[in-house]
Amino acid sequence: MTKKFVAVAGNIGVGKSTLVTVLSERLEWQPFYEPEAENPYLEDFYEDMHTWAFHSQIYFLTRRLRAHRNLLDFPTSAIQDRTVYEDAEIFACNLHRQGHIGERDYEAYRELYTVLSEFLPPPDLVIYLRASVATLYERIKSRRRGYELQIAPEYLEQLNELYENWIANFNLCPVLTVPADDLNYVSNPSHIKLIERKVLDKLMGKDEVVFTADEVGLG
Repeated sequence: MTKKFVAVAGNIGVGKSTLVTVLSERLEWQPFYEPEAENPYLEDFYEDMHTWAFHSQIYFLTRRLRAHRNLLDFPTSAIQDRTVYEDAEIFACNLHRQGHIGERDYEAYRELYTVLSEFLPPPDLVIYLRASVATLYERIKSRRRGYELQIAPEYLEQLNELYENWIANFNLCPVLTVPADDLNYVSNPSHIKLIERKVLDKLMGKDEVVFTADEVGLG
């Protein structure tokens, strides 16, 4: 297969990093992870969203744009944890709706995002992981990242709604939608095999993974 650029999208706690790790190992692709742990504004943001929302989103946007550019220049196939589009279309949009980013700052942010993203070729495929708020909340609690424990279910629901609207209208490249509520690579190794096969077979066009009863452990 020629060089490919695949990105994994989805809400907080849906399992993006795990999927990137597993697929990169199986397909021998270079993984590029979300720079979340390096964001110097993140803990402040979760404590006071109104004060730090704009700063945090600008940081995420610039780092994600750089990562996207590096991916395009990478000599072999690569897979990215979260896309550059999600920062603007999901997180910044939601913070603006909530009043944490004012109109003037939001317009400046959108202009920067639009101008810079127009120069970036899209991925060859976006893998969209979809999960319920209940699943997201449980996974967030189980990984026990201090700043994430302050996230309310209502916030996750708002993000889920924006994700569904974004992915329904996303047409820059093919999309593979994966139901992630019952996704478990340990107890059901057939899950990752199915996703791997779909990724390789469906790099052109949109598709959705549908698990059989046996694959979700109901058979």
